[in-house]
Amino acid sequence: MTRREIREHIFLMLFRKDFHQSSELKEQMNYYISELQEPTVSEYAYMTDRLQAVVDKLDEIDSTLSEAASGWKLNRMGKVDLTILRLAIFEMRYDDDIPVKVAINEAVELAKKFGGDESPGFVNGVLAKLA
Repeated sequence: MTRREIREHIFLMLFRKDFHQSSELKEQMNYYISELQEPTVSEYAYMTDRLQAVVDKLDEIDSTLSEAASGWKLNRMGKVDLTILRLAIFEMRYDDDIPVKVAINEAVELAKKFGGDESPGFVNGVLAKLA
C-alpha cells in the first residue's frame, strides 16, 4: 500500500469513531481492516497505531481546530471535513516525518474524494491558518 492509501484507510477508520462508542473502537478497527486485501503486518501495525495516536490526541486536536475554524463549531462541521481536519492536524502537529505542506495537500485530496464541493477549499483554508 502507498502512504496515500494507508492515510485514506486511517481516515475511513477515524470517520467511524463518531458513530460508535469509544469502547467499540478496537473492534471497529479490526472489522474494517479484515475487509482489506490482506495488509502486511507492518501496514496493520502502522494503521492501528496511527489511529490510536490520533484518538489519544483528539481533545488537543479539537481545541486547535476550534481556534483555527473561527465561526465554525465542531458539531456544525460536516463529519467528513471534521475527520479530514483532525487527521491533518495530527500530522501537522505530532508527526515530524510528514512535512506540513504534504499534510495539507493530502487533506485537500481526501476532501476532493470524500467531501462536498466546498470541502477542499474549507479544509485548505482552515489548515492554512495553522501552517
